[in-house]
Amino acid sequence: MELSIIIAAFGGGAVRGMVGFIKHQFAYKNVGFNVPYFLAMIFLSGTVGVMVAAAFNVNAVFAFIIGYAGGDFLENVYKIIAKKPEIYLPFKNIKP
Repeated sequence: MELSIIIAAFGGGAVRGMVGFIKHQFAYKNVGFNVPYFLAMIFLSGTVGVMVAAAFNVNAVFAFIIGYAGGDFLENVYKIIAKKPEIYLPFKNIKP
């Protein structure tokens, strides 16, 4: 697999992770920013993107799209299995 495909797939997954986290930040009031959690989600989404893109013989553009969709797929599978509408844990005792 070419390096450009790996970077594109990881980038797609990382963008999906950032979009989900930012969406969560704007959906609720007084939400804290947990840096380790944010970085872990970006890394996980990027890794999933690379793994999914590795299963297909595609170019870098499709690898990015597959990487983005791979993170989205995992999030929805978790929501179905856990029977929760959100994957994020609620933050308690956060002061404005």
